[in-house]
Amino acid sequence: MTTSKTNSATARLKQDYLRLKKDPVPYVVAEPLPANILEWHYVVTGPENTPYDGGLYHGKLVFPREFPFKPPGIYMITPNGRFKTNTRLCLSISDFHPDTWNPAWSVSTILTGLLSFMIERSPTLGSIESSEYEKRQLAGQSLEFNLRDNVFCDLFPDMVTSIKTELERRAEVERAARSNPQSVTSNDMEALLRNQFGHNDQSPLYSAITNLCVVIGFAAFAYTVKYVLRSIATE
Repeated sequence: MTTSKTNSATARLKQDYLRLKKDPVPYVVAEPLPANILEWHYVVTGPENTPYDGGLYHGKLVFPREFPFKPPGIYMITPNGRFKTNTRLCLSISDFHPDTWNPAWSVSTILTGLLSFMIERSPTLGSIESSEYEKRQLAGQSLEFNLRDNVFCDLFPDMVTSIKTELERRAEVERAARSNPQSVTSNDMEALLRNQFGHNDQSPLYSAITNLCVVIGFAAFAYTVKYVLRSIATE
C-alpha cells in the first residue's frame, strides 16, 4: 500500500513539474531533488515595489507519500524578515491545514499562494515581525547567504552564475566609490547603500550617508566651477 501511495505521488508530482515548466509561476522557480521527488526546493525572487526587491529566497516543500490527497510541509531557508527559517509554516496550503486542502491544487498553486502570503502582513504560526528596513537589509544579504547552501547551488546553477556576477558588480561599485566617488552614478550609489544598509527612511545611517553623498557631490561641483572660472580669468 505504501509503495502504491508513493507511486501515485510521484506520478502527480511529475505532471506538476511538466506543467510548471510549461507555465512558470511569476517570481518563483522550483526543482525537486534528483534523488527524492517528494522534496522540492524553490526560490522566490523578491517582487518590485516590495521590501523583498533584490532578494532571492530559498525554501523547500516536503510532500507526503499521500500527495495530492494530503498537503506538503512548507519551509523557508533564506532569512527574509517575514517567516522563521527552517520552520514549518502554517499556511492554508500547508500540512498545518489538511482540512482546507484541495487535492486539485498543484505545486504551482502552492507556490503562488506562498508568494501571495509572503508579500502581505497577516500573522501566522511561523511568521515574524520586522520593519521594511530590516527586510531590505536581508534582501541585500540573501545572495551571499544562498551561495553558502550546497543544495541551492546544485539545483539552481543559473542563479548561482547570476548571483556571482551581481556580487562582483557590487564589489566594483564599492571600490569605485572608495577611490573616486564622482565616477559612481547615482543609481549605483543608491544600490550600494541599499545593499549595505537597506533603503528606507527609517534608517538614520542611510539618511546620513545619502546626505553626505549629496554634500560631497555639491562640493565637487562647486570646486569644478571655481576652477573653470579661475582658468578663464587667468586667460
